[in-house]
Amino acid sequence: MLTIHADSRGRALAVRGEWVLASGPLEELTGAHPLARVRSWPGILTSGLVNPHGPELLEQSYHPDPREAAELGTEPLTGDALTALVIDEARWGASARRGLHRMLARGNVAVAGTFSNRAVATAVRRSGIGVTGRPGVPGGVPCLDPFGSGLPVDFPPARESGSAARFAVFDVRDEAELAERGGGSCVVTVVAGRIVFRRK
Repeated sequence: MLTIHADSRGRALAVRGEWVLASGPLEELTGAHPLARVRSWPGILTSGLVNPHGPELLEQSYHPDPREAAELGTEPLTGDALTALVIDEARWGASARRGLHRMLARGNVAVAGTFSNRAVATAVRRSGIGVTGRPGVPGGVPCLDPFGSGLPVDFPPARESGSAARFAVFDVRDEAELAERGGGSCVVTVVAGRIVFRRK
């Protein structure tokens, strides 16, 4: 089924399956595809965010299960706190899935880096999130929200016809407000044509 995703500014993407069929003004796309389902979102539609710290956040951090909150807290564990844990492959995979969900909730549609932990690599692949290379270990502070890393925020190339349907909508007026409010303003994240996060 063809779905048109539109933002408050009237910018829109027509998506079929995992691919962007067309991009442009909402009126133009609905005119060309009158039977398409239209989903309107508050804020601005963007190509989403690329998180530069993929391995640091998913292989070098443990994301506690909510059932572990009383013992481990809710924030990712690193350093000595991570070393003190006994983590098998299944537990690493579950941690990575939770970390990925938290990244998607902040508008990340891709992560940079390579993954050597098999369970983590499998979780990344199954999530559908994009994976990009990087020239080395980036500076900054690993953060689920790239705006909190202290590095320039990277967006994937603009969504065009024939590209993978990966994008995010943020409930802000413009890019300047997005930079100020960060990924926490994410309304919806779409990966491989599927809504993988939607703010309730």
